[in-house]
Amino acid sequence: MPMQTDIRCVASDLYFLPVHTRLPIKFGPETVTYVTCARAKVTVRDSQGREANGWGETPLSVTWVWPSSLSYEVRHEAMKRFCEILAVAWVKFPSSGHPIEIGYDFQEHQLPDLLREFNATRAHEEPMPWLGALICCSLFDIALHDAYGILHAVPVYSTYTGQWMNRSLADFLTPAKGTEVSFAGKYPSDFFVANRPDRLRAWHLVGGVDAVDESDLTGKEPKDGYPVLLRDWIRRDGLTCLKIKLRGNDSGWDYERTVKIGRMAVEENVDWLTADFNCTVNDPAYVNDILDRLRDEHPRLFAMILYVEQPFPYDLEKHRIDTRSVSARKPLFLDESAHDWKHVALGRELGWTGVALKTCKTQTGALLSLCWAKAHGMTLMVQDLTNPMLAQIPHVLLAAHAGTIMGVETNAMQFYPEASRLEATVHPGLFQRRNGEVDLSTISGSGFGYRFHEIPPRDDKPHTTSTN
Repeated sequence: MPMQTDIRCVASDLYFLPVHTRLPIKFGPETVTYVTCARAKVTVRDSQGREANGWGETPLSVTWVWPSSLSYEVRHEAMKRFCEILAVAWVKFPSSGHPIEIGYDFQEHQLPDLLREFNATRAHEEPMPWLGALICCSLFDIALHDAYGILHAVPVYSTYTGQWMNRSLADFLTPAKGTEVSFAGKYPSDFFVANRPDRLRAWHLVGGVDAVDESDLTGKEPKDGYPVLLRDWIRRDGLTCLKIKLRGNDSGWDYERTVKIGRMAVEENVDWLTADFNCTVNDPAYVNDILDRLRDEHPRLFAMILYVEQPFPYDLEKHRIDTRSVSARKPLFLDESAHDWKHVALGRELGWTGVALKTCKTQTGALLSLCWAKAHGMTLMVQDLTNPMLAQIPHVLLAAHAGTIMGVETNAMQFYPEASRLEATVHPGLFQRRNGEVDLSTISGSGFGYRFHEIPPRDDKPHTTSTN
């Protein structure tokens, strides 16, 4: 029976916010110098006719979601166009309920058809992948969750319970065969940490073209008051966790890069490292050989590696690689492959032991993957999409409630710190890292706790307005 708290989406506004990087960001074989952050304002209405607005935002990280030989601009414009389609589709979608229920129904019953129709109109070009559709969908899904909390004047994380939801997790998730896991009578809140921390350890990204020391400098680095060299970042921000981006197709370079960064990490009292191979590896032996060599030649650096992230192609169904030999050496985390809980389940069958959650795959999907993974004993991390501005807040909240293996990755302050200047006036601790941490204590109030009306307004006008 429907609840009085149920909502449906009745209007949406879409904004495109261009952001230029101060330093290039390398994703796989491509290097990025600018990105568009897509922002949505969604209006929801309950059965009593009350309305509220919520906000959601995601960087359209073209090179991460859509590796291709197509030009960046072709893919970039395609993703923006799909966002425009979704702005209308969300308002037309008739489903009502809790945001998890609406978000799940939209992704199961609406989004696949929309993507199929969209790609049919681009028959002469490479189709946009499902991960691209999730990215475009996520800003509306996040905004829906925010609006729900605002309408009912509560933090949205307090609504992921049976008191607010019509359906339990058993209506969304299926346990792995051969386990005693049951989702009957369970809700997302059953898998959250008991007390949300106000501080999280911050992981710093060492990109493939980032300057580690003076030998890496080109003379083209910005002189804007922010660090460039890794050692300067570590000392300024008190960093204790470094994520190393590797190539995945040049084992000698990957090994030497890891050793170079690892030695500096030891000198600067960094505690943890992780290695990200960017989906470019096809043979587990590639990763195993690097790990084994580190174990034998640099045992301290090997011990500092907390986990290995997504070495293999993200299409798990096409590339069913048995990863157990890697996960026997180090925890192995799905990232790009973890589209939803079903992909997490397949990853577990193939030997993956952890999941890197991302709000850019929708808040709804991240929560359901969190619950499935935790119920089956998998470890969690929350990874960044270089989230600035509003996108940072749901991102760190997910990490705080999930109980990750160690803190949260957060790197927008490395690549475009000024993009979040307005949001930082209300949430300074979220957009800078001090003593190796980010500070969530300013997040408060209803929805995601953006405190949106306290943030100085932007001049941007909606790119698309959709009203029922």
